[in-house]
Amino acid sequence: MKLFDVYPLWDINLVKGKGCYVYDDKGTEYLDLYGGHAVISIGHSHPHYMQILTEQLQNLGFYSNSVKNDIQEKLAQKLGQLSGYDDYALFLCNSGAEANENAMKLASFHTGKKKNLAFKKAFHGRTSGAVAATDNPSIIAPFNQTTHIDFVALNDLEAVEKMLKTNEYAAVIIEGIQGVAGIVMPDDDFLRSLRNLCDQYQTLLILDEIQSGYGRTGQFFAHQWADIRADIITTAKGMGNGFPVAGVLITPKIKAVHGMLGTTFGGNHLACAAALAVLDVLEKEKMLENAHEIGNQTLHALCEIPGVTDVRGRGLIIGIDTPLPAKEICQKLLFEHQIFIGSAGTNTLRLLPPLCVNQTQINTFINTLKQLIP
Repeated sequence: MKLFDVYPLWDINLVKGKGCYVYDDKGTEYLDLYGGHAVISIGHSHPHYMQILTEQLQNLGFYSNSVKNDIQEKLAQKLGQLSGYDDYALFLCNSGAEANENAMKLASFHTGKKKNLAFKKAFHGRTSGAVAATDNPSIIAPFNQTTHIDFVALNDLEAVEKMLKTNEYAAVIIEGIQGVAGIVMPDDDFLRSLRNLCDQYQTLLILDEIQSGYGRTGQFFAHQWADIRADIITTAKGMGNGFPVAGVLITPKIKAVHGMLGTTFGGNHLACAAALAVLDVLEKEKMLENAHEIGNQTLHALCEIPGVTDVRGRGLIIGIDTPLPAKEICQKLLFEHQIFIGSAGTNTLRLLPPLCVNQTQINTFINTLKQLIP
């Protein structure tokens, strides 16, 4: 049997990581400023993270959700405390797509409505409902096509209100920052007005913080820069620092009914241990503050590079538009300078480093980028 051909792969076999560096099977060191699609939040092989997972595995790696799990309770309390959503409930699952799927289902259960409103260029995942809410026809199979999702342009408040006036929508789902689209940001004023419209038309507001959350912008969730509260927040990626874990934060006005949601692997003992370790490190090592400070300096420095046509982002989620094809630059950075970054679309580079990145490491990237962009 061979692997199903899903992704075009770089010819590099990574076998080790430490902090903001990864190493291949030949011993070559690479500066990782992409974190495996924003997954590595506290750095590779963090000592506290490894210790907590090892201790948990020595005790109990898994049991089903048919029994009480104290680690889930500890995770919910800690996440509520650090995120500012301590009065919300937490549903644990395994991936961002699964979190979004359950968020939209909850909104439909609560409101009794069938439809959801999403935004053009959005990416919410590859499961059935999540992919239907993703504005990319190439990944939507005929099976996923539905009349229950409509799209409007990001930051177009008039278009949103026109749709919500029909009273057909259970929820509006929006990314804190559109990552796959190339780091496209909803305006803070738009988010505040969107919150008001959702209240006015009895529609729930779902914030997809899967890529933009967990401290990446310098706030715990990106939407908190607009000083709003969502009804449902979805999180994954940086939540487990590489261990598959995701969550749905749920407003108190949605009441749980047994059987409404369920999961086999979600919230298992190892997953919760990983997520708790991440929160410990984020707090103790002040990584949100680091993301904010280093991110601001990086945004400013990137704007000064001749040839860069646009820079967007907040904290350590940054999009860089260049006149050259992004994949060409990524390839040169990787194979000629041993630096991992990502791309989006034709001409956008994506910078998503671990939140422990320092200024020296960022300067290495910036000085190298200057050499590559005419």
